[in-house]
Amino acid sequence: MDGHFVPNITFGPPVIKAIRDRTPKVFDCHLMIAPADPYLAAFAEAGADIITVHAEATHHLDRALTAIRDLGKRAGVSLNPATPEAAIEYVLDRLDLILVMSVNPGFGGQSFVAAVTDKIARLRAMAGTRAIDIEVDGGITPETAPLVARAGANVLVAGSAVFKGGAEDAYRRNIAAIRLTADAAIGLTA
Repeated sequence: MDGHFVPNITFGPPVIKAIRDRTPKVFDCHLMIAPADPYLAAFAEAGADIITVHAEATHHLDRALTAIRDLGKRAGVSLNPATPEAAIEYVLDRLDLILVMSVNPGFGGQSFVAAVTDKIARLRAMAGTRAIDIEVDGGITPETAPLVARAGANVLVAGSAVFKGGAEDAYRRNIAAIRLTADAAIGLTA
């Protein structure tokens, strides 16, 4: 977050670089910055595996996605709740991930925007047989996880719902509850 595209400011490439050697986990960097293009190489060099830019934050989305792939990284695009899915219709073949914001970006703890559930289903249909992950970020809880999973999301981002309880055991239970309801909604659990 850059304090410009969204009101808050968070960490950038130096933090990614500092923690990259601490884990083999995938670093999925969602850039809530405008412009994003000048920073793509820095995030790639710092160790990002997936770089996601907002369709609303670049004038040349195709160019940005091509640059991400040319850096050897997986390319993602994010859509704010009010941005129609048509904004990415012509770049689907450049995408590895579509991130649907189910809140307005920039602040944790917001309520889930229910209208995005239909958008997720339309994006899943648009993706067709392409190997594109549909990720959802914002207001994900045990109650909303099944809605987005049924609509076609296969990656869920949760913040506030995970960190309730203030202790590691509570975090584990919170994550398990979200997974359980999402998996049950798509028939992965009994």
